[in-house]
Amino acid sequence: MLPKTGMYYDINDLPIDPATSGRTDLIESDRGANVKISVGSDERNAVTDAVVSELRRRGHELRLYGPLADVPEGWPKVARQVAEDVAGEQADEGVLFCWTGTGVSMAANKVVGVRAALCADAETARGARRWNDANLLCLSLRNTSEAVAKEILEAWFSTAYQPNPEDDAHLRELKALEAEHQPPR
Repeated sequence: MLPKTGMYYDINDLPIDPATSGRTDLIESDRGANVKISVGSDERNAVTDAVVSELRRRGHELRLYGPLADVPEGWPKVARQVAEDVAGEQADEGVLFCWTGTGVSMAANKVVGVRAALCADAETARGARRWNDANLLCLSLRNTSEAVAKEILEAWFSTAYQPNPEDDAHLRELKALEAEHQPPR
């Protein structure tokens, strides 16, 4: 597979030339191979295995938590581990799973610097990256099929944050809100 940095790719990892494709919706990805990704779940199943396999196929370096690393742990603990890796820059990004995806999303967003997004489809993942600069993907084990998970991953990794005055201001507001609600040290 070709590195994605500075290139455009379709859902089948085929390169797209924006000059000749006629497409105006292409986003240049800043996420190439060898991205460090922490992945955690409170259970292991076909969807988690498919996502781990797909991330490895894409050449990413993975750090696994919970049952994915053969360690029985609940969703709050795996969410904290993955979120702390992302916030502490031991991982570039994270992926979390639990039955609904809501629990890991709530737990991960308690960690300063994490922008976890619960995504049920590719368009939500694309929007979370493009407008919210999300750095941690949360998925529902109950509602996400292997095929949909792969579509979500494609959207997640082929979309980068698009700096612009409105979204930059919103992210500054989010950071201020986060700082405002930190306990005194």
